[in-house]
Parts: sequence; structure tokens; C-alpha cells
Amino acid sequence: MRDYELTYLISKELNEEEAQNLQNKLISLIESEGGVLISQKAPIKKKLAYPVKKQPIAYLATINYQLAPEKLSDLEKKLKAEVSILRYLIIVLPSLPQPAKPTVPLIKKPAPTKKTKLEEIEKKLDEILDIT
Repeated sequence: MRDYELTYLISKELNEEEAQNLQNKLISLIESEGGVLISQKAPIKKKLAYPVKKQPIAYLATINYQLAPEKLSDLEKKLKAEVSILRYLIIVLPSLPQPAKPTVPLIKKPAPTKKTKLEEIEKKLDEILDIT
């Protein structure tokens, strides 16, 4: 399954509640194709930069989902059949690389040193001092 983003324009002839109902219908279409909803953005009324199908204002909405690539063409056919959708765009979201496992730095433990007793140190000092 791959991650996709569906961004679409809904006709301004629908009110906000009907636009939300259309989004819920699209989500159920995605789920009926075996897709999994990731996130969604509610339809927002926007003034378009240029008219789309002679409409200067439309609702803009986005749905992020996961779907098997072979099911995408079936979903597109259903989107084209929906009259209220002025235009849509489906993009493949880049898959996020799996984070690398943190590496534990190797710290060398110091070798255990033999503790010398104070008496041994004094003997060695006496030997050194006697030699000179």
C-alpha cells in the first residue's frame, strides 16, 4: 500500500453540509476499495485564481489515505463519475524513510589494574633510595 493525497474542488452550488457529506462519501469510496484513511481537511470555501467550469468559487478539500496501487484506477473512475467534483488531483506522497536505529557507541572499559599496597610502594622507594 502506498500513501496518496487527494485534493479536490467541490461545486459552490452545494452548501457546507452537503460538501461535508460528499467528503464522507469519498472517504467511504476509498475504504470500499481497501484504502485506509490517514487524515482529512474539511472543505473550505475559496475564491479561485481563475474559473473552473465557469465557477469562480469552490470548496477545497484534501484527504490523505493509503491504497494499493492497482486499486487507484478504480477510485479515479468513481471520482470522474461524481458530478459535484469540479477538479481533483491525486499525488503519491513520498514514503518516509524508516529512522535508523540509534547506534550505541562502543566504550572501552579500562582494564582492571592491580592495586598495590602501601607497604610495597614503601619497599620500592627504599630500594630506590638505597641505590643512590
